[in-house]
Amino acid sequence: MDRNLALEFVRVTEAAAIAASKWIGKGDGKKADGAAVDEMRSRFNQIDFKGVVVIGEGQKDEAPELYTGEKVGLGWKNSNHPGLSGHPSLKRRGDSVFDLAVDPLECTDSVAYGRYNAIAVIAAGARGSLLSAPDTYMEKLAAGPKAAKVIKMGAPVKLNIERTAKALGKKVGDVTVCIMDRERHKDLIGQVRKIGARVRLITDGDVAGGIATCMPESGIDLLMGIGASAEAVLAATAIKILGGQIFARFNPMKEAHHQLLKKAGLNDKKIYSVNDLAKGQTLTFTATGIIDGPLLQGVRVEGSYIITHSIVIRGQSGTIRYITTHHKEK
Repeated sequence: MDRNLALEFVRVTEAAAIAASKWIGKGDGKKADGAAVDEMRSRFNQIDFKGVVVIGEGQKDEAPELYTGEKVGLGWKNSNHPGLSGHPSLKRRGDSVFDLAVDPLECTDSVAYGRYNAIAVIAAGARGSLLSAPDTYMEKLAAGPKAAKVIKMGAPVKLNIERTAKALGKKVGDVTVCIMDRERHKDLIGQVRKIGARVRLITDGDVAGGIATCMPESGIDLLMGIGASAEAVLAATAIKILGGQIFARFNPMKEAHHQLLKKAGLNDKKIYSVNDLAKGQTLTFTATGIIDGPLLQGVRVEGSYIITHSIVIRGQSGTIRYITTHHKEK
């Protein structure tokens, strides 16, 4: 992917993060989500490229969304827009279509109630590189590069933790497992604690938790549990570039979710690896923090400036860029 396009996506996540941050702690997740969605869509449509949303959020919880199949970007309008015809950058990008996985507000409840960890995030790649799926749930297991080859979905929790400990050169008691704090994970949390490993509970969204397994300084060694399908693809994009592994299997919780999967021709028995979720070397991952979390600092206001903290991970070069931006308040 064009490195300039990858960096332009930062402006998109920054705008979504700033819009969502205005709703921190105000108790209205739908309005926070809607503000982020509207800003992300608007900013996408100011960029000279062609994008198709192949997986997003919204269906399972009836939240605002950038819908699956939605086309964004100025490139789609190039042939009908005399002011853009002949633009050199559109000639370069306009003939190529990019897959997009998006979550304008990852961790809606965190923003609504002022909790830890929320980001605005985009994963992108060449057409066909990202798994296209309905917005439902998936069981997930993720680890960083050192443990990527030893974890196995379906293996006992104890075995995955022991193998990870050995790969990392740690004692089992020093392994930290990131799990969303949900009733459905009560048994899983109990198993991890019984083994003697550490549990890091997060209140919402597991994109940052999955990617954190690839960053030793995060203190997170494994991600386990059930979360959104869009978040599996988003996390997989960064995890693949960083050399880690994520396994995921659809875990629909309602009959309507089963029907969505059936309609899409997807198998809820199949175990998807990182290479099934995100393919090739054209991948990019872009995120901006909304509230402080394991991956990024959140939006801050200092005087007349709004300060954002973002990350851009690019597959072709393997670069990781951290970007701090000072936006002049209007």
